[in-house]
Amino acid sequence: MTNAQVLPFGGRTAIVTGATSGIGAAIARLLAARGAHVIVSGRDAGRGEEVAAGIRAAGGKADFVAADLAGDATTVREFAARATAAAGGRVDILVNNAGIYPATATPDLSDADLDAMLAINIRAPHVLVAQIAPGMAERGAGVIVTIGSWMAVVGSPFAALYTATKAADEQMTRAWAAEFGPRGVRVNAVAPGVTLTPGNESARPIIDLMTAATPAGVPVAAEDIAHAVAFLASAEARMIHGTTLYVDGGITTTRLAP
Repeated sequence: MTNAQVLPFGGRTAIVTGATSGIGAAIARLLAARGAHVIVSGRDAGRGEEVAAGIRAAGGKADFVAADLAGDATTVREFAARATAAAGGRVDILVNNAGIYPATATPDLSDADLDAMLAINIRAPHVLVAQIAPGMAERGAGVIVTIGSWMAVVGSPFAALYTATKAADEQMTRAWAAEFGPRGVRVNAVAPGVTLTPGNESARPIIDLMTAATPAGVPVAAEDIAHAVAFLASAEARMIHGTTLYVDGGITTTRLAP
């Protein structure tokens, strides 16, 4: 048997944005381990090449394509073209993972951070879907998964704009499912809970406190999100359209008695 027959994503290609670390890197590694040719993207070429090299060293197939998703729409379209070319001219799986999270009170949010959040968290996935989904629809097959957040459905006294951008991602997911689903493109989202990554290890005491009262009792791991994305991209999820899968340890749906 060939790898394409054995591995669920054998012969398929994937673009993962924001894949140079954390959740994105975990998604890229898992999709590659299951047979996909993964295009790792992000701003940091050193970290991106390291992730891609690690995938190749483990027997997978990956290439790094630099992306500045805070750029204008033309810049994002150019990235889409370069990433598609690196994938061999066809994209089967698009994972919109890149995002920024300035955790500030509303009066403290800088204009630069406001513009960057709108660009990276909303405009970039919209432009990428506009560029890539039509090709999927023409072939009658494809998967798009956007990474949202548990904070999109709760009110918190900080990060108002960030939570709004993630709510927008969920709504775009529903709309894209209706727009492209009838032509064979499945579109869904994954909403991580409080997730521990190398980038927020310094906040471990706060993260532990936030997750102690959840049913899981521990923070979400990047690999938990990767497995959810892989499931939604798989044939087992063929009837799942326009949903957001909350991988959050129960933080949005439960309250444990004191």
